[in-house]
Amino acid sequence: MSATIDDVKDKFFDYIICGGGTAGLTLAGRLIEDPHTSVLVLEAGEANIDDMAILRPASYGSHFGKLEYSWNHETVKQKLTGDASHVWQRGKGLGGSSAINFLCYIKPPGADIDDIERLGNPGWNWKNYEKYIQRTEGFIPPSEEVQRALKMNFDTWNLGKNGPLGVAYPPTIDKAELNVQETILNAGIPLAARPMNGDSVGTYFAPCTYDLKTHTRTYSASAFYLPNKNRPNFAVLVSAHVNRVVPASEQDAGFKAESVEFEHQGQVYTVHANKEVILSAGTLKSPQILELSGIGNPNILRKLGITTKVDLPGVGRNVQEHILSAVSFELRDDVEFQTMDILADPETFQQHLDLHPVQSSKGSGIFTTGIIGFTFAKLDQISPRAAAIIKAAEDKVMKNANHYPPGLLEQYKISLERLRDGAGCEFISFPGMCSRPNPPEKGKRYISFYVALNHPFSRGTIHAVSKDPTTDPEFDPHYFEEEVDLQVWVEMIKFARNLRNISPLKEMTTKELNPGPDVQTDEEIAGWLKKIMTTTWHTSSSCSMLPKENGGVVDPQLKVYGTKNLRVVDLSVLPLHIAAHPQSTVYAIAEQAADIIKGSFRP
Repeated sequence: MSATIDDVKDKFFDYIICGGGTAGLTLAGRLIEDPHTSVLVLEAGEANIDDMAILRPASYGSHFGKLEYSWNHETVKQKLTGDASHVWQRGKGLGGSSAINFLCYIKPPGADIDDIERLGNPGWNWKNYEKYIQRTEGFIPPSEEVQRALKMNFDTWNLGKNGPLGVAYPPTIDKAELNVQETILNAGIPLAARPMNGDSVGTYFAPCTYDLKTHTRTYSASAFYLPNKNRPNFAVLVSAHVNRVVPASEQDAGFKAESVEFEHQGQVYTVHANKEVILSAGTLKSPQILELSGIGNPNILRKLGITTKVDLPGVGRNVQEHILSAVSFELRDDVEFQTMDILADPETFQQHLDLHPVQSSKGSGIFTTGIIGFTFAKLDQISPRAAAIIKAAEDKVMKNANHYPPGLLEQYKISLERLRDGAGCEFISFPGMCSRPNPPEKGKRYISFYVALNHPFSRGTIHAVSKDPTTDPEFDPHYFEEEVDLQVWVEMIKFARNLRNISPLKEMTTKELNPGPDVQTDEEIAGWLKKIMTTTWHTSSSCSMLPKENGGVVDPQLKVYGTKNLRVVDLSVLPLHIAAHPQSTVYAIAEQAADIIKGSFRP
């Protein structure tokens, strides 16, 4: 590693970045381009570099529950999901969640990003998003032969090709994926026009964060840490758990971040910032660090015995989360489709491991595949009840308009627009069984559709419950407190289930495994969803970029209100969630933040 504790403790760095995940490493990689700027990254996990458990593609979910790779956070029990708690996994180690995600490279609708600017943040718009994300992207299109075989057309697509993050289509793509896409088209959903350039309504094949040269995962550590690890102005300390930000003793001009207190191998240390401290600990942990530093709602801080340094009630509020379930169909035995189900057999599993040599240019087999089939639909494209659901949601918002906390009405007005015109209904085709509760039959193969609700109305909270930094805050997503979320989700499940009645999927499948024949009515579907639902691990907005009077935590420069030199750079600043997997958006936020900090950003 580039740093030991002796290199860091009591030392001075221009910028201290708390968190070595997707945002933190990207931001660091850009700031150190100036050789006269020193940057320290503090990462609570280990390095996990050159670990094939991380690098091997198509190892979906294998890191969850393993403490060396994943923080296994849990929500408080949710009264509307049968008093169940839900596990919120996050990446542990350099690269953060980009090291353990499902490699999906998806971009949001341009309108979703423009909504950030509409909510009071000049310069946070789709035009700048494209500019900054293309700095990260190193896109390699598939061969013309593959494009013809899968009926792909990149003539109107525009992705960055010279960035450090490898973005590509996996080399092994089963031709049956085309049959699945054809079913979506026959269900009335068109091909997406320019899904990587702001127009994602429709169905398409998406690329992955995949290195075609080594057949391994690309992520923020491979893109921004490894190429820079020997720079003299760059230090990274792992196993460094940030406790709090310590302000200067004199506070006449507001909170000035002077140092960061962190724990390393059982001892507490301090490191000093010449210029700024930047929190990139993610939506789940950045608000906790703020609260333990005395920044937040005084009523919450008082209960913890923490002196309020900055009165900022928006910290830990406005939390939004994508939610996920899956529908699975059994494939006919004579259908040619290599699915993940075959890995249930230990001998077959080993054969496919052997087909994927360690970081080799000759990789093949199922570990060189990826999740590529995505559909983003409008509610009225998938449900005849769309108008009634939208009307009920509008009536409720208008009825309660005077009772919402500051800023929420403005968000809900945009959310209602999205309910009418936005592509918040996501369907992901997955080659294998990934649903609940009915188990797969031995020797059978399945095609599943993840069904993800991406524009939630429900709002949660994340707040510290102890002065002990190692104690998790209370994660409360408030699932289904706004009933429109469940109503839309039920319609999405009905659409996904009906795909089995449409050719060519109709001829490829024998029966539905989940939800199964016992789940038929809307009420039964809703009950099933509440029992089996999970998350897409896309929590956002706990340190929202909004005007302070509207519950904001950071301003458009990502500076925490009431502070002079403390910023937040991660998904927690997103004020209104997007219809996309957020990996690309986190990179874009970090890229734009780097220019803001350097002083080179022009709205």
